[in-house]
Amino acid sequence: MCAASGWWVPAIAAAFMIFLTALRLNHEAIHNNLGFSARGHRLVLHGLSALMLGSNSAVAVNHLRHHRHVGQADDLEGKCGTMPAWRVLLYGPVFPIEMHRAAWASGGSIVRRRMAIDLTLNAAVVTAAVASGSVVLLFHVAAMLVAQCLTAFFAVWITHHDCDGAVARTQRSPLVNLLTYNMFLHLEHHLFPAVPVRRLARLAERLDRAFPALTAGTRPVIPTPFR
Repeated sequence: MCAASGWWVPAIAAAFMIFLTALRLNHEAIHNNLGFSARGHRLVLHGLSALMLGSNSAVAVNHLRHHRHVGQADDLEGKCGTMPAWRVLLYGPVFPIEMHRAAWASGGSIVRRRMAIDLTLNAAVVTAAVASGSVVLLFHVAAMLVAQCLTAFFAVWITHHDCDGAVARTQRSPLVNLLTYNMFLHLEHHLFPAVPVRRLARLAERLDRAFPALTAGTRPVIPTPFR
């Protein structure tokens, strides 16, 4: 609605929140945490691929590998966590290309078929935007492509950089966690990936009580004056 009315600043803010929301749902589908069947979670990944313009089936392959080999040489998703911020921003447009290429090379016939479905849906959305000349659709395509180029920074680097030996950073600010859908409770997610993101705040409280040394020295994702 904002894009159709030419209100570009709120349209960009809304597009950012659309991508963030889709990213959260996509992440939960990868870990089978939405309560659907295996097929249902795959359908969610396909649907979000059409919305976000990329193959979330490829993202799933690399993300699950990231959990198995976090910080190791074959952790393609997490490698940008070792880069300085400026380099991650420059690397951003290459990041989704490398993710797709790696998933296609290592995923086998099943993953390739799922990626083909995702990319076909991408092509349909882009074709519809160009053919219709719709300002709204063209804006959406442009916004999602820019967001994909920033994923390395906002979805990986911000939670994994300079962790001083920890697997990931975490966030204890209720306000920040509310605005980011608990996605910054990232250490807790790596420790217990089968716990749905909506339950991570409760998990964090339990960990603080039972194992205070575990999270006491962990760096926050975004420093705030409040714990």
